Amino acid sequence: MRSTRLAGLLAGAAFAALASGTAQAQMSDNVIKIGMLSDRSGIYADINGEGSAVAARLAAEEFGNAINGTKIEIIVGDHQNKADIAANLARQWIDVEKVDVVADVPNSAAALAVQGITKDKKRIFLMS
Repeated sequence: MRSTRLAGLLAGAAFAALASGTAQAQMSDNVIKIGMLSDRSGIYADINGEGSAVAARLAAEEFGNAINGTKIEIIVGDHQNKADIAANLARQWIDVEKVDVVADVPNSAAALAVQGITKDKKRIFLMS
């Protein structure tokens, strides 16, 4: 159930990024980059760590790793349940790796930190 819901969220995020004029202008190299920022090493790792990464990759594969000819790329990171690490990863992804969508972030403190960054940088944020 969770992987189906996540696949739907990712598909929606990719469609939203592609359809949005602002997001489309910010897309780098005609690629929709989705950053899965989850807990891969802490207390939430069993419920969303590697499973979320696998579900995101499977969702992208179901769409042929592209939407309307625009490639989908999944990037995975571990926030270690720390807001500062989550914020730094989100900032690096957006500024350096040109991520269009940040998704997952099950820890409330980490999610609030990432929410502020994605709002300031005008990126899509999907919190689970």
